[in-house]
Amino acid sequence: MSEIMISLRDIKKTYRSMGDEVQALRSVTLDIEKGESVSVMGHSGSGKSTLLSIIGALNPPTSGIIEIDGIDIYKLSQEKRADFRREYLGFVFQQFQLIPYLTAHENVMLPLTTTKRSNKEKREMAEEVLHRVGLANKMKRLPNQLSGGEQERVAIARAIVNEPPLILADEPTGSLDTKTGDEIMELFQQLNQEGLTVLMVTHNPDNTRYMSRTIMMKDGKLSSDEEDIMSAITDKRK
Repeated sequence: MSEIMISLRDIKKTYRSMGDEVQALRSVTLDIEKGESVSVMGHSGSGKSTLLSIIGALNPPTSGIIEIDGIDIYKLSQEKRADFRREYLGFVFQQFQLIPYLTAHENVMLPLTTTKRSNKEKREMAEEVLHRVGLANKMKRLPNQLSGGEQERVAIARAIVNEPPLILADEPTGSLDTKTGDEIMELFQQLNQEGLTVLMVTHNPDNTRYMSRTIMMKDGKLSSDEEDIMSAITDKRK
């Protein structure tokens, strides 16, 4: 029997600005199983990034329940929620968000700074994941000495160094050329095959072929209509 990693029940998110209300998410209900790789597509303003930030324990919903691995994350205190993010989630962003004056090795070690491990163990863990992402020979380089694809690999290594069960990626290939983007997607596919659950927001329809399932968002809702999904993929490939 499959286990559920992410469970959303009737999630709504309303933003208020100068007296106006914007409904970013409208009654979203969704299950993602452990070990799945899921891509989320949709036009700008469809609610993709809001959905990812809520799942990432960064943005409380206006109403509804979200559980990750059976944990109701918005019932946790802020301190416990921060602990949860560190232990359960690995974040990968389009803009890499690397510290420019730290080497690749030092950037990857950052999530380990608050863990109760020896410095030797932290160094070895960072080295091991840099080997896994193909950067064993570039650990001492600064971000500006690396290509865009290499910087994204450092960002992925940093996301997985704590061995989280869930990776959340927001347009991870958005600033990369097609060949490099495919290499990064192959890396995500490999991590998924190793057992990680991957949830990725993407505008690139070609990325969906590396994922086990594609979800379409439209006006703050999930569309289960296969025609909507195929139409969005086809339109973006034209």
